[in-house]
Amino acid sequence: MTADEVFDNTTGWVAGHIREYVETDGEKGHLYQGLPTLLLTTRGRRSGLLRRTALIYGRDGDRHLLVASNGGAAEHPGWYLNLREDPDVRVQVKAEKFAARARTASPGEKPELWKLMAEIFPMYDTYQTETEREIPLVVLERV
Repeated sequence: MTADEVFDNTTGWVAGHIREYVETDGEKGHLYQGLPTLLLTTRGRRSGLLRRTALIYGRDGDRHLLVASNGGAAEHPGWYLNLREDPDVRVQVKAEKFAARARTASPGEKPELWKLMAEIFPMYDTYQTETEREIPLVVLERV
């Protein structure tokens, strides 16, 4: 194991999606069931290991947007907890790879950005009604 070795999400269908995305530079996998996806790599908050997952994303100018919905679960997804601890992340969109800094959208900017993401994936609105936690919206800005 090296410091730069990346460990992919182990959920079967997600792992397959990531593998196909990486092997084809996003030619296959960028659109997943018609939804735009990117690969996000965070540093594990407990392990210190690099963790990669595939996520639906939106755009606001040069910024990429993510929703930490976790399918409406009561707890935040691991990738969100990781980037809260270490906001320096790696991103792959199709063949393009870049470093970014992640932050949670402020209360003032979130409503407009949420609308953008709910247009892409309307289930986000449903997920928010199914959980008591405030679902974070993440802004990725290139560094």
